[in-house]
Amino acid sequence: MNVVFELATAQAKQCIDLTERVREVVERSGVQAGLCHVMVLHSTAAIVVNEFDDPNIGRDLLTALDRAVPDHAGWLHDRIDANAHAHIKAAVLGPSELVAVRDGALVLGTWQRLLLVELDGPRTRQVSVSVV
Repeated sequence: MNVVFELATAQAKQCIDLTERVREVVERSGVQAGLCHVMVLHSTAAIVVNEFDDPNIGRDLLTALDRAVPDHAGWLHDRIDANAHAHIKAAVLGPSELVAVRDGALVLGTWQRLLLVELDGPRTRQVSVSVV
């Protein structure tokens, strides 16, 4: 089963918890044991697994990325689009995560959540969820 849903982001950089939306797709799929692949269909956003019970973790992640890859630091792509930083950060984090499915549910640790990391918003993003 594959579902693509849209998500509107509200800020230039933000982390958004997708876990419940992905869980719904897994439940609808009827798959009891398998894999769930979650992928953002854009090159300036990423998907990660991390804690989000404390949203400061998302803010800290974005701060760390900004320190490692500063905005508008002479990147060549900025001559075209002014968002090279977002492409680089997204490439470092990656566009997708693969999570096991057991007993019809995502296998995530107590504090783990699936997060979309927006790096060039606000935009409407598409997220693909495949369950096999």
